[in-house]
Amino acid sequence: MEPGNDTRILEFLLLGLSKQPELQLLIFGLFLCMYLITVFGNLLIILAVSLESHLHTPMYFFLSNLSFVDICFSSTTIPKMLHNIRTQKQGITYEGCIIQMYFFIMFATLDDFLLTVMAYDRFVAICHPLNYTVIMNFRLCGLLVLVSWIMSALNSLLQSLRVLWLSFCTDLEIPHFFCELNQVVRLACGNTFLNDIVMYFAAGILGGVCLTGILYSYSKIVSAIREISSSEGKYKAISTCASHLSVVSLFYCTFLGVYLSSAANRSSHSSAIASVMYTVVTPMLNPFIYSLRNKDIKRALKSIIGVAVI
Repeated sequence: MEPGNDTRILEFLLLGLSKQPELQLLIFGLFLCMYLITVFGNLLIILAVSLESHLHTPMYFFLSNLSFVDICFSSTTIPKMLHNIRTQKQGITYEGCIIQMYFFIMFATLDDFLLTVMAYDRFVAICHPLNYTVIMNFRLCGLLVLVSWIMSALNSLLQSLRVLWLSFCTDLEIPHFFCELNQVVRLACGNTFLNDIVMYFAAGILGGVCLTGILYSYSKIVSAIREISSSEGKYKAISTCASHLSVVSLFYCTFLGVYLSSAANRSSHSSAIASVMYTVVTPMLNPFIYSLRNKDIKRALKSIIGVAVI
């Protein structure tokens, strides 16, 4: 292929996390284990919420949606990475790269939206407990999830269409284990200023709105907890938020840490290794956080496992 504006490319090359052959088997085994834990852990959460009638509440409805999204989020990147390691190939087709990028952006954005919706649910539960069932009715919960899906899909579509309009040259090596938007845009031959503007503007607006909503909800929650007179009441209120707050902290700390460190180091390889935290580790840990810190989930899981054993 000659250098120039040619979008009729066949495939990109995913360089992965390491070029050393002796590490490939270790990486394959490690990521396979993490992926299986992620899938089975989140499936157990979904199964527990579906089968246990006392978990049919807005809080666990949102949690089951988050677990489903986490499974999809991990499935957009890890299976292709494992396939490339097993076959000792690095290629991903142009169409496959665009599709992977679309779903990765969509599920990452959806994760952000669902965490914000869950923060609002905890805000209503603690600050307006008497009106909780009226405010957080089934119709509103379904609407919040539907809007989250639509907004995430539209944002992902916008970002992916902008990449489709780019022209690429002969350098098609992506220093990552998946088609990360920023890395793909860097490979373009032409001017990518508009792509950068759209990418950072959408990330700033959507991420900023979600983070502001979460911080506002928890500021009100903290104020409400401080006004509770009994220590038992304070502990109960805090325990209902502990799991969600842990997941929010893990998601935002790893996500921001990756992009701030990559901006400081300017190293694509370091960014690829650091991105493992929010693409693989965070979805894997979410079921553990909710099951270990939530008595209702632990009780439901014990009953499900007991029935399975019998």
